[in-house]
Amino acid sequence: MRRREFITLLGCATALPLNARAQQSGRVRRVGVLVLYNEDDREGQLRARAFQEGLQARGWVIGSNLVIDFRWGVGDLDWIRSKVNDLMDATPEVILANSDQMARAVQSVSKTIPIVFIGASDPIAQGFVRSLAHPGGNMTGFSILEPSLGPKWIEILKEIAPQVKRVAVLLNSENAGSLLLFRSSADAANKFGVEVFSTQIRKPAEIEAAFETLARETAIGFILPPDPSIAAHRKLIVEMAARYRIPGVYALPSFAAEGGLISYGIIIPEVFRQAADYVDRILRGDKPGDLPVQRPTKFELTINIKTAQALGLTVSPTLLARADRVIE
Repeated sequence: MRRREFITLLGCATALPLNARAQQSGRVRRVGVLVLYNEDDREGQLRARAFQEGLQARGWVIGSNLVIDFRWGVGDLDWIRSKVNDLMDATPEVILANSDQMARAVQSVSKTIPIVFIGASDPIAQGFVRSLAHPGGNMTGFSILEPSLGPKWIEILKEIAPQVKRVAVLLNSENAGSLLLFRSSADAANKFGVEVFSTQIRKPAEIEAAFETLARETAIGFILPPDPSIAAHRKLIVEMAARYRIPGVYALPSFAAEGGLISYGIIIPEVFRQAADYVDRILRGDKPGDLPVQRPTKFELTINIKTAQALGLTVSPTLLARADRVIE
């Protein structure tokens, strides 16, 4: 189904709950959404669809009593600021910001519009909220990062590729969450008998150069933390990893689905669905400062058996038994 077709479908509910029919007599509300994915990217559309379905489940009729203004794409900080300024011209009542960078850019232009963020790594240190339980101010949201993920990724990498001695954390240095996860990985390096180092990637040329450098080493593996701007290049990353036969652990299951070896992390479209609840509550009068920041509690393990075989790796029965999804 094409993008415009499913967005139209989502807005055409035929059997509306009572609260939705009641809302139609009120004013039309407006929500802005900043998504760090290209508009034609399937993963971005999955996030958008989950968010819209979450709002519909709470009685909102998109295109009738609710308008959602999406801003799509991937770019540097100046580009992000331009997208935020463009969205502000639409005068949204609530803004959903996907990533630290997006949330910070919105915060810089408004201290009053409610902001629901997805992806803040340390919202207190970043000045988004006063505390997780009582955010205060005009921001709240959902963290997709947990420091314990860093050591867990190394553990999984060593379990599926025990020959690995050096681990590159491929990251976007502008992403505070990736830096946090790199530090937690590095802190756990001695425990797993590996050396951990970081490699900057963001643009295709940087990705290609990084893998060409890694390919010159022996006993090498990599970890890829979650980052929307890097996820836009997941096909290239998976292709480079396969070309140079380098085992890697990804934070997002979309990488494993497209041929990556193994992933461990949260299902982000479900976080967008949960964010719809906060946006709904704010539209109905709740203050973002009264809504606690949610941290991830459920993680899923996906293993691509076909890729493991292509790399000459044997997946242990123990690891297979722990997998939530196995791709063969």
